[in-house]
Amino acid sequence: MSKEAQAGLILKMYDLRREETMRVARDWFFREFNPATLDDFQAAMFGPHSGHLRMVISYWDMYAALVLHDAIDANLFRDCNGEHIGVFSKIEPILKDVQKAYTPRFAANLEKLIDQTPDGRQQTAAQRERMKAIMEKMAKSK
Repeated sequence: MSKEAQAGLILKMYDLRREETMRVARDWFFREFNPATLDDFQAAMFGPHSGHLRMVISYWDMYAALVLHDAIDANLFRDCNGEHIGVFSKIEPILKDVQKAYTPRFAANLEKLIDQTPDGRQQTAAQRERMKAIMEKMAKSK
């Protein structure tokens, strides 16, 4: 695929992130979804934000598949995106439990992309710590 076509696809994916329901889903995911256990995940999966959870994770898993299948160059993707690291940082600690309970394919493309990213797991862990610090700071300021 040409660089121009890849750029067009990246811009299309960005437009999808700006859709109103997706904005609400992303906001909920980053502010309120903090699963520590499979039970936490299941509470969200079967609660009022089930659609938001599925929307965010499936969006980034689909985007990762496009990169993994060379529709978008991995370096170009990484230069244009970082949110997928934050998404993965939320689910990584419980991912194996979720995959065992539901399907081994759950977020499998996203996980594979993280693993193919130089220092991907380290970036994920660092992002999780940054988000934890932000959440603690926000909780103290209430």
